[in-house]
Amino acid sequence: MEAESKGVGLTIEPVEQGLAVDADRHMLSSAVSNLLQNAFKFTHPHGHISLKTHATADRVLIEIRDECGGLPPGKAEELFQPFMQRAADRTGVGLGLSISNRSIEANGGGLHVRNLPGKGCIFTIDLPRQS
Repeated sequence: MEAESKGVGLTIEPVEQGLAVDADRHMLSSAVSNLLQNAFKFTHPHGHISLKTHATADRVLIEIRDECGGLPPGKAEELFQPFMQRAADRTGVGLGLSISNRSIEANGGGLHVRNLPGKGCIFTIDLPRQS
């Protein structure tokens, strides 16, 4: 509903057929859901969010790109710390990214953020590809 009220669009790119990860389904689903909720929360009105999955020989990368305007210098490293909040309205308790990061790490992966100053962020879940 928040996305609709702000006029934020979402594009989900098709996933390569047969692509599979070696991860707990519930933990992965929760992490992706949290990243999407944050993207909708922080993307500027009439902005756009994309969800893209691609693979290398042994890894699967799930990318969520938002249009939040980017992060202040030095703030990307703080995002995964517990109780860190970026929202001016202070909604939430600041645990979502920390929990998501730990869930992905528990499945042999990593959660990373790439800041695009003035544009937004790309959050990437990096997991082992199932053979």
